[in-house]
Amino acid sequence: MARLSDIIEDFIKEMLKNTQKSQLEIKRNELAVYFGCAPSQINYVLTTRFSLDKGYYIESKRGGGGYILITRMELNENKPLADLLNEKIGDSITCDAACGLLNSLLDLDIITQRELQIIKMALNDRILSSSTNRNKLRAEILRGILIVVL
Repeated sequence: MARLSDIIEDFIKEMLKNTQKSQLEIKRNELAVYFGCAPSQINYVLTTRFSLDKGYYIESKRGGGGYILITRMELNENKPLADLLNEKIGDSITCDAACGLLNSLLDLDIITQRELQIIKMALNDRILSSSTNRNKLRAEILRGILIVVL
């Protein structure tokens, strides 16, 4: 059985898919009532499942009952993809952040499920265990792989 967090995440993602824009405005309290949970549960889902490294920008607005604006980051056609990747990856990246970025690329149909699994395996902490600076090496590997794949 799916956890409530998974259900809320899927619900929000489905709402984002069904909107014509890359933004979705929701009221945290209304969503909490809909799912019969505390508003803090909605906050938990938003902060853990809709973070920048997963391709989302969250903005809280006050007034008028308050709402949360979820923006799915789209690839900016004015900026080369390599620049975006360099910006996202930086000089160092954790395994979780790399996986979040890869999952975002999968959601955007930029990479396939098979490519996702291969890249994740190459970036796994166990594979990079002998390196003294895993996160730096992971960033270099990820950047190189994505430039070739994309």
